Amino acid sequence: MSLHELSPAPGSPVVGAPRPRALWLPSRARTERRSSVTWLPGYVRRLAAGDLAAIVLSGVVGVLVRFDGLRPAGARPSTIALVLVLPALWVAFLVAFRAYEARFLGVGSEEYTRVLRAGVFTLALVATASWALDLGIARGFVVIALPLAVVLTLAWRYAARRHLHARRAQGRCMQGVLLVGHEAGVLQMLGHLERSRHHGLEVVGALLTRGAGRGGDRSAALAAHGVPVLGDLDDVAAVARAEDVDAVVVLPGPLLDGPAVRQLGWDLEHSRAELLIAPAAAELTGPRVAVRPVNGMPLVHLGRPEHTGSRRLAKAAFDRAAALAGLAVLALPMLAIALAVRLTSPGPAFYRQERIGRLGQPFGMLKFRSMVSGADALVADLRGRSEGNGVLFKMRADPRVTRVGRFLRAYSLDELPQLINVVRGEMSLVGPRPPLAAEVAHYGDDVHRRLLVLPGLTGLWQINGRSDLSWEESVRLDLRYVENWSFAFDFAILWRTFRAVVARHGAY
Repeated sequence: MSLHELSPAPGSPVVGAPRPRALWLPSRARTERRSSVTWLPGYVRRLAAGDLAAIVLSGVVGVLVRFDGLRPAGARPSTIALVLVLPALWVAFLVAFRAYEARFLGVGSEEYTRVLRAGVFTLALVATASWALDLGIARGFVVIALPLAVVLTLAWRYAARRHLHARRAQGRCMQGVLLVGHEAGVLQMLGHLERSRHHGLEVVGALLTRGAGRGGDRSAALAAHGVPVLGDLDDVAAVARAEDVDAVVVLPGPLLDGPAVRQLGWDLEHSRAELLIAPAAAELTGPRVAVRPVNGMPLVHLGRPEHTGSRRLAKAAFDRAAALAGLAVLALPMLAIALAVRLTSPGPAFYRQERIGRLGQPFGMLKFRSMVSGADALVADLRGRSEGNGVLFKMRADPRVTRVGRFLRAYSLDELPQLINVVRGEMSLVGPRPPLAAEVAHYGDDVHRRLLVLPGLTGLWQINGRSDLSWEESVRLDLRYVENWSFAFDFAILWRTFRAVVARHGAY
């Protein structure tokens, strides 16, 4: 029996007697996948134990370095007291700075930020107390133990997060959510959540605004994703309690105005579910978004995207300096790759292809040749076997790719010569995917915004599936980057690129 078959028939009551668990998932799977009640407390306890181990180890290292042994002869009582109470103090400050709060764990930078804040506060408090009260705490111990504790805690948190993401990739340690809104918005949000399983949000069901229907043709698209329609706006609180979900995600719409959302928040106070409101401008994030209060009403301020100005000049300078450094470090490996390409197949070591850059200016993008010579002329014969996104030609087992080329493409080594394009100012380290002229010819006005910035050697498309992306998803990611660029965004993408290349996601 499918989940769609379990959707209520038109006119039938949505919420009645609780559904038997077996109709949804086996009890153990339902507990592990849809509820944070069982897995979250254990995860937090393990985090706290690791944080405690980090501060204890840091204290031991601080004592060894400062006093040349675990018996600090000559240390003042205040220093010894600090060594003994520091573990409890560290965990207490992490609690105070909400470093164990569920909404900050597992995704985003907020968890790390709160650890850093706790570390800075602890260091400032110890230093100030020592000076103000003339305690004479050994400064050498403090400047070694506390910074080391922050570093070890961050490393532990990162390792724990990676393990959590691995479990979520298996469908475990998830949080059940309900999506509320009109069907088109629900489907869009469902796509976002399905592409970001590591965020740990699993859709249990949808509640559609009136007129969208319950079941039937209007919910066929949701049923295709295994998401049942469980009712409408009047049923949200009852369904949230019946399904024991962790969160309710509300999509913007004419029927979900301020009073309706406020009432929904009141109704959910008697359940475990948190209320999450999706913004109307979902693709605008980061430094462009700020809250501006006006007479007690919070207005969301959307700043202009930074396509010019001093920060863009700084980005260009950083890109060129980093590319020059990369070429210096990788000169010998690139020479070895060039020799391998030349010796294993006839033809040049490099391949030059015209791409479209900033403001529509064409340039010659460089790559190591990974296909046989004259591969472009063979595209017409292979067009019917394309596995691409409908716009770009892609094949997982492309017969034109050489043996060395297959290895180069798997780890994106064929793209290293694009560092030369970066030095020449034709590309950036991070940016939208460099398009072909044939693609640009089909761009609409909105997609043309991709050309407002330099194309990148890597970007959101590189870390979110590469060749596995649909055309629409590729465009959406590029536009998100253009609209939300920042230095922090670039550094996060560069870090994730390394992981994506090693994992070979979507590379062929």
